[in-house]
Amino acid sequence: MTFDDVRKLTLAWPEVEDGTSYGTSALKVRKKMLARLKEDGDSLVMPGIPADERDMLVASQPKVFYFTDHYKDYPMVLIRLSKTKRATVEPLLRRQWRALASKAAVRAFDHSQKS
Repeated sequence: MTFDDVRKLTLAWPEVEDGTSYGTSALKVRKKMLARLKEDGDSLVMPGIPADERDMLVASQPKVFYFTDHYKDYPMVLIRLSKTKRATVEPLLRRQWRALASKAAVRAFDHSQKS
């Protein structure tokens, strides 16, 4: 995957927009970060991942998931996009989007998926 793949996927969801964060490309929902590209150009900074889940992800797929000392005290994981697939990343992005999007947007999106 690439950040462009992530962008294409998430911009199809309501209230997602392009932005920047810490000087890199980011995707935001209602001005809150959904995900951003890390400075290395290959890693996705993914918020909304509690430490226990992050530890499990890192232990189960260390080539894909990791974190640095900088992120150890935050509910975030880093994802090596070049080492992952959409099926791994999309559920994490979707869960974070659902947490950030308005209830009305989530309802409308869910309804549109059933049609």
